[in-house]
Amino acid sequence: MQVSIFVGHMKIVFTVIGKTSEPFLREGAQLFAGRLKHYISFEYTELPDVKGGGKLSPQALKEAEADVFLKFFQPGDTIVLLDEKGKEYHSRGFATQLQKWMNAGPKRLVFVVGGAFGFSDRMYAAAQSKLSMSKMTTSHQLIRVVFLEQLYRGMTILNNEPYHND
Repeated sequence: MQVSIFVGHMKIVFTVIGKTSEPFLREGAQLFAGRLKHYISFEYTELPDVKGGGKLSPQALKEAEADVFLKFFQPGDTIVLLDEKGKEYHSRGFATQLQKWMNAGPKRLVFVVGGAFGFSDRMYAAAQSKLSMSKMTTSHQLIRVVFLEQLYRGMTILNNEPYHND
């Protein structure tokens, strides 16, 4: 059975704050970002770290990061925060949810990884959904590769391709 993916002119955007410092993580993110472009218009955006962020309290840093993210968002975006308090899915369930988000017809479906301390209340207010990749805490750099692989896996599931094994 072939599953058709409705995407229209929609783009999936994966946005993070700060550069990926480890070469192996950059390479992993690039690998899956490249694979995703086969399925959908896809953009991976690294927003700049907050200048002087290391001197700020965790709450002040989250607020400063929110300023950076909120300037990046566009009207009509569906914003999904990768957050430990979000909903967890198995891979097929995530693929189904991904299809629902895409079918809703946003111009951009924006997945967001925050900094080391997570998100401010303004970010939670701006988002339509929260997604948890695991109950375990994962580094805000490593989760980039983990999420991109799951997004790729979701696309292969929706296209009935032999990547995912149940």
